[in-house]
Amino acid sequence: MVCLFELMTDEFFEIWQLVAQVRSELVNQFHPDAFNIGMNDGAAAGQTVPHAHIHVIPRYRDDVIDPRGGVRWVIPEKAAYWKAPA
Repeated sequence: MVCLFELMTDEFFEIWQLVAQVRSELVNQFHPDAFNIGMNDGAAAGQTVPHAHIHVIPRYRDDVIDPRGGVRWVIPEKAAYWKAPA
């Protein structure tokens, strides 16, 4: 699995420049109130995709009842996506 911190220095900085560009595009197109920006770095942190990547998630006031905890429960009904539906 490749983590963000295994990238070459130029790749590391380029990915953060891309995050800023993506954020800017989302602001211009969808006008979110805030963002969650994060990554899962390693299997023990929940990384399941074997390449370095960063999540840029636009957020809106009252999109969930309680936004504390960040990305963990952004979409409560999909939070435990690895579990089979009951």
